[in-house]
Amino acid sequence: MPSKRKSSPATKPESSSGSRKSKRLVVERPDPVVAQPADSDFEQEPVLSSKKKSTRRTTAESSVVACQSESNNKKLKKPAVEKVESGVASPADSDFVSESNSATPSKKSTWQAAVKVEPLVDSVAESDFVEEEDVDGMELGSLKKSLSISPSKRKPKRAEKVKDEECALAGDPVPDAEARLKWPHRYNKGKSNGTKSLNGQDDPDQLIQAKCHFSRADVDDQIYYLEDDAHVKAADDEDDYICKIVEFFEAVDGMQYFTAQWFYRAKDTVIKSHDQFIDNKRVFLSEIKDDNPLDCLVTKLKIVPVPSNATSQFKENVKSNCDFYYDMKYLLPYSSFISLPPDTTSPVSSSSTISSDIDAGEVKEHSLEKKLLDLYSGCGAMSTGLCLGANSKGVKLVTKWAVDLNKHACDSLRLNHPETQVRNEYASDFLSLLKEWVQLCVSCSLVKSSVPPHPHLKVTDEVEEDEENDDEGDDSGDDKEGEIFEVEELLEVCYGDPKENNKPGLYFKVHWRGYGPEEDTWEPIDGLSDCPKKIKEFVAKGFKANLLPLPGDVDVVCGGPPCQGISGFNRFRNKENPMQDPKNKQLDVYMDIVDFLKPRFVLMENVVDLVKFSNGFLGRYALSRLVGMNYQARMGMMAAGAYGLPQFRMRVFMFGALSSEKLPQYPLPTHKVIVRGVIPVEFESNTVAYDSGWDLELKKELFLGDALSDLPLVENNEPRDEMPYTDEPKSDFQHFIRMGRDGLPGSVLYDHRPLQLNEDDHQRVCQIPKRKGANFRDLPGVRVRPDNKVEWDPDVERVKLPSGKPLVPDYAMSFVGGSSSKPFGRLWWDETVPTVVTRAEPHNQTIVHPLQDRVLTIRENARLQGFPDYYKLIGPIKERYMQVGNAVAVPVARALGYSLAMSIKGLSGETPLFTLPKNFPSHKEQDCNEVSQ
Repeated sequence: MPSKRKSSPATKPESSSGSRKSKRLVVERPDPVVAQPADSDFEQEPVLSSKKKSTRRTTAESSVVACQSESNNKKLKKPAVEKVESGVASPADSDFVSESNSATPSKKSTWQAAVKVEPLVDSVAESDFVEEEDVDGMELGSLKKSLSISPSKRKPKRAEKVKDEECALAGDPVPDAEARLKWPHRYNKGKSNGTKSLNGQDDPDQLIQAKCHFSRADVDDQIYYLEDDAHVKAADDEDDYICKIVEFFEAVDGMQYFTAQWFYRAKDTVIKSHDQFIDNKRVFLSEIKDDNPLDCLVTKLKIVPVPSNATSQFKENVKSNCDFYYDMKYLLPYSSFISLPPDTTSPVSSSSTISSDIDAGEVKEHSLEKKLLDLYSGCGAMSTGLCLGANSKGVKLVTKWAVDLNKHACDSLRLNHPETQVRNEYASDFLSLLKEWVQLCVSCSLVKSSVPPHPHLKVTDEVEEDEENDDEGDDSGDDKEGEIFEVEELLEVCYGDPKENNKPGLYFKVHWRGYGPEEDTWEPIDGLSDCPKKIKEFVAKGFKANLLPLPGDVDVVCGGPPCQGISGFNRFRNKENPMQDPKNKQLDVYMDIVDFLKPRFVLMENVVDLVKFSNGFLGRYALSRLVGMNYQARMGMMAAGAYGLPQFRMRVFMFGALSSEKLPQYPLPTHKVIVRGVIPVEFESNTVAYDSGWDLELKKELFLGDALSDLPLVENNEPRDEMPYTDEPKSDFQHFIRMGRDGLPGSVLYDHRPLQLNEDDHQRVCQIPKRKGANFRDLPGVRVRPDNKVEWDPDVERVKLPSGKPLVPDYAMSFVGGSSSKPFGRLWWDETVPTVVTRAEPHNQTIVHPLQDRVLTIRENARLQGFPDYYKLIGPIKERYMQVGNAVAVPVARALGYSLAMSIKGLSGETPLFTLPKNFPSHKEQDCNEVSQ
């Protein structure tokens, strides 16, 4: 029996900041705008103030905290965790992890993640999007953060020797030669390794040097061996820490230590309090190691590793016979959850509960084609880019299904992707339909599944027998009921309320015999009980044509579920629990669809508010859902401008992958970029950017002139949806964007027409000078005060338009308290935009063409988003602007598609980042017919 020796609670030590190495997006300082200097998008802060410093609580690898001589004051080094506290942080409060043994190595020994930028002076003062204005975020212009911090300069108190007879290293020491071979860093006195020294009088960068090593220890009559798992004492109000013991040694000063490799509970990771989807017994192995006094060990644990290919039954057996289990590692860079390697001796699991008997030849024919489902697809920019990028890596990724509520966006996607089953419906109804579809397929004996048959459709054999009985008894010719409607064919299927009678359910679109298409109607399945054979024919035909995906059918699910409840335009945002807001429920729907279909890969996109609002509530929640469904996951933020566009547009991208797959990496930037906007302080280390020490050969940043200067002149009232090009391309960007689907230069330009301004607004635009930085402030009667706010000039009579309305409207003078220069602002060729927006009115944004008296056209906005010129849009003018503004930037999606292809082919590396081919995106490695299985 262990003794009753009482372990003293450990207190969390303070860490202090040290020198930092940064990681950066490479940027260029644009020429100053001839405008009001205080109207810059950024305050020019060359050094980050203390109020902006991060307070992320982590530890340096192999660092040690001293134990005080009194037992009740013993201190233990707490494992590094993803934890941030709000408030003002002093330098001593910022303790990022030093990860010299990280599983995600870079060219340096640590992962660094700061964005080094030049301050921007520009006339565009405010962003139209709140995620780029939120004062809680950090301006990239002053960003100096890093994911890792070099050793603390604070000197902890020297620990006293452990004299407790119930706590001692046991057995003979490890032979000196063996110890020096296995732990050479402990015997190189004077060599720095970036961790704290126990000796407060010595160099704090010095490792604890060992006199000798041991293979076991006796603590409270329990024998601990190397590689044992244990609880380590924490404070009374905290759960004891969990570790694997990887080293026992006696220091040169006689102190006795163990080295802990820490496990994280879900709540200790980026997930934090959103751990309700994670099993309480599930922990995550880190690669963070700390040295701690021997008597901080509390008790032995049984922690069992579960390989990635283990069956659910195997996991259940493990859970019932252990204290904890782990099947993933958690790595701080990009908040990564990575599966353990597969075990060839373990029972292999299957991700799908459905199987089907399909002809072997058909399987071979389609095995080269990888299927993608685009949820909340809009006009299809994200899936288009993903497929283009995957194809360039030799993977034939095809958008087989797409779902969106906007009819015009669906029409655009259908036009550009005739191979795609496009569904114009709620995503929640789509999920209900998928569940019903599985039951229908089971009823028709098309799949084998644990799912029961559909309650309104008997299994195939029973259907055929009932049909024969009906035929035998239906010869009376009695027509007492009057006219009989006979089902000739079922055309479509949906779940919802297409008849708008408040009776949602499963419906089929029926074509009636003897009637035209205009008489087709939607009928509920329970109203078609007399024609099960027709239902069977429809289901069999739909199954063969992949009308709807079944679990296990989908290779990639992508999409950006709208989370309008966190939008800055919503004044009533629920900050305490955003998931209680119905406007955010689509995040759950998205994850529910993933959970049902079990795709190999998941890619979710969203605005930066996902990790900014309410301490990153929704971002943490989404990661928790993925990990709870046993998906590997990581989260990064990518700027569209860093991949060859004249806009900044930072967005969050979250990858998921089944445990049997390689988790995709993030592609590093290909271009320099003009930084416009903010990044949330806590998640700045998730920015996809370069290590400051890397030798960069990036392409130059792009400006509006690089993207738009070849386009034909058009007027405010341009009526044409199609027109020929009038000039040759003038830049590499223009050459590439004008290429057709066949790889040849295109000849027709689509959607090059602007929102037609009303006569008053058009006359205002005509009077804006054609020069850089011009806006409504250049109109007569407006005066700019020394504080950069506008006021009426008392010496100038207010100018009227022919309509009688003022030339300078009141709303322009009062916008943002009179400090904004955006209303009726004119863009210029050597500028960029913060982000392409969903509307084209010039009243409170800079969107007027540099030389023409109109706003930017649909096509010009589409080019700023990277849409190929051949991509034609459908719908009213304003709807087309909205489709473009809501889209994922195509070059970013293309780069992510290349990464997906690498994972599909099993080529992804272990690090979270990789470098794209030098000539990407024109790069193409191999033909898609050579796709790896």
